Amino acid sequence: MADGALSGVRVIDLTTVLMGPMATRMLGDHGADVIRVESLAGDSTRNGLPARHDGMSGFSLNLQRNKRSLSVDLKNPDGREIMDRLVETADVLVTNMRAAALQRLGLDAATLRKRDPNLIHCVANGFGSTGPYRDRAAYDDAIQAASGVAGLIASARGRPDYVPIVIADKITALYIVQAVMAAVLHRERAGVGQAIEVPMFETMVSFNLVEHMRGAAFEPPLGPFGYARLMSEFRRPVQTADGYMCLLPYTDANWQAFFEFVGRPDLLDEPRFATHNDRIQNIDGLYELMGQLAGEHTTAEWMDFCNDASIPAAPVMDLADVDADPHLAAVDLISTRDHPTEGSYRYVRDPITYSASSTELRHHAPRLGEHAGAILGELGYSASEIDELAARSVITRLD
Repeated sequence: MADGALSGVRVIDLTTVLMGPMATRMLGDHGADVIRVESLAGDSTRNGLPARHDGMSGFSLNLQRNKRSLSVDLKNPDGREIMDRLVETADVLVTNMRAAALQRLGLDAATLRKRDPNLIHCVANGFGSTGPYRDRAAYDDAIQAASGVAGLIASARGRPDYVPIVIADKITALYIVQAVMAAVLHRERAGVGQAIEVPMFETMVSFNLVEHMRGAAFEPPLGPFGYARLMSEFRRPVQTADGYMCLLPYTDANWQAFFEFVGRPDLLDEPRFATHNDRIQNIDGLYELMGQLAGEHTTAEWMDFCNDASIPAAPVMDLADVDADPHLAAVDLISTRDHPTEGSYRYVRDPITYSASSTELRHHAPRLGEHAGAILGELGYSASEIDELAARSVITRLD
């Protein structure tokens, strides 16, 4: 197996739930030695159901892969000593603990980077530390509301709503990964680490404004916020003769082919639909018309036409049918692996492929505290000291 791009980089994962663990999972996929530090009870995501064994939920089988596990009581002075010694060996610390908790534990950036200027210290909280919201609690739903996601849905559907995926957590996780990788590259060039903040709120507002700034990008504004095509109430999967699908004619040539296919060549001369900007101005009427015409053909007939005309289109897939998708099967996105304790499970590989480095599975998701003995041994603890720490419940030890 080829080395990962981050082989030789040690990352301390002091995060919980989804955003941080997803980011550190990706760093682990790239070959970093990710040491996941959890409380004695373990992260809440470990205990979701269904599961074959306590602490090993299906949620965590892919989320926690390519990591080693250390379970330690950070409120205990001896636990704090373990963490201090661990951080001394680290290149990167990623955490979503709030500022006050980090300061109480002596794990804030100022304290740690004073001892080791080469450390990359990444904090991912709900809100940036210099703003008035800095101490607010934040989970995905709250950030969807605060950042405008739920409001955009209101513009299109008449009432605010949440996207039924943990979108703010997962998008912010991607920002964490690129920030850490940039900092690692900077350290290679400049010889010094740095402190990084990745706030969910600001990240999602920035993300949403990419296409929704529109005329409000100008000063004074040339128009309101919001991309009209995306907020049309008729922008939704269309009902065909036998199901639902996405139909997305986009270019002038796409729409010309569409109008001819549905037997409405008269619409080619319709001023409302002549150019891209004309269509955006009249998007509700255009999408409503497309929805009315979609039922004249089956999904397969539409797919044949769209593929021939190079029009983006796709049947609506239920995630329960993911194994039946021929493309996903051909690219081997999802395969079956055997976990040492949890048995057979679905492994979802990194969707990106590399010609010279690997993001392959290196370690199955660990049980809570599975690597305590090995990690503490690396930190200089003797076997008797490790046994004593486990006996006093400073650590959870399974090995």
